[in-house]
Amino acid sequence: MGQKLLSIEELNHLLQQWNGKSIKIVKHELDDLDETILDLESLSYSNNHNKSDGYEAKHALYLNGSGEIETTSDNYETLPMDFYEIPLEDSSLYEFDGSRFILSTTRGVYTIEVVG
Repeated sequence: MGQKLLSIEELNHLLQQWNGKSIKIVKHELDDLDETILDLESLSYSNNHNKSDGYEAKHALYLNGSGEIETTSDNYETLPMDFYEIPLEDSSLYEFDGSRFILSTTRGVYTIEVVG
């Protein structure tokens, strides 16, 4: 299966099917690369229409569950909150290649896949 562009509704529907699974989230933002392992429990979204400081996104996808973030090579620490936030924009692109999701924003690229 090749990569397919998704609507936010399609992304939500497909990603919901991964509830109860361990997922890996890789964030590539400028020269920063972070890897997080999360036991996905649910998805939620926020709409912060009043945000205009340019730092906090107007919309966000929350991957809810407990997890660990890689701090250095092969060294992980517990996530400070029981969720992983992905800022979304009106121009964000959502793709699925059959095994992983790719979310592209002006700030970075996030890949999400099932672990194991």
